[in-house]
Amino acid sequence: HLKDLEAEALIRYSPVQAGMGRPQHIYQLSSLGRDRLRRNSTDADSYGDFAVSLLDTLAETVGREQMSSILRKQWERKAIEYQDRLGHGSLEERVAKLVEFRKAEGYMAEWYPVDADDDTTQQGDRFIVTEHNCAISNVAESFPSVCSHELEMFAAVLPDCTVERTHWIINGEHRCGYLVKAKKPTRESK
Repeated sequence: HLKDLEAEALIRYSPVQAGMGRPQHIYQLSSLGRDRLRRNSTDADSYGDFAVSLLDTLAETVGREQMSSILRKQWERKAIEYQDRLGHGSLEERVAKLVEFRKAEGYMAEWYPVDADDDTTQQGDRFIVTEHNCAISNVAESFPSVCSHELEMFAAVLPDCTVERTHWIINGEHRCGYLVKAKKPTRESK
């Protein structure tokens, strides 16, 4: 099946050497494959097309700068919603809940802890959040600022952390990724 999909240019792979033996093949959808998947999806695609059309009309009506403000306001509202539902557990518990919220919204999301990289980093202080698809990809392609607002939203939802983008589908990568790191307490906050 993979050879057939590759022959149709719907997927591509890259070999990755992981230890001894043959290299592993990492497969990902090509842009043609993503388009085909999008076309074959049912109502979700027509909703996405409608959303992009509506946003285009808004941008023509109010201008791109105002449009960016509107999109920022949407993410601010989403951040408040997430914060209300997230609670005050450990960072690990909050990251896990955030990923569950994203899954419920159509993202193929996952998270995992990152090992401490030095003596000052505690176990449980760093996590990777990965989204293997973009539930709003057609909006993001037309309005890439939503991705910046999304990054700001994650940082607002986890105010005791820094959140950095590590991977970005818009840049041709096969996932969006975020590094979540607990902020170190300052002397004033001790």
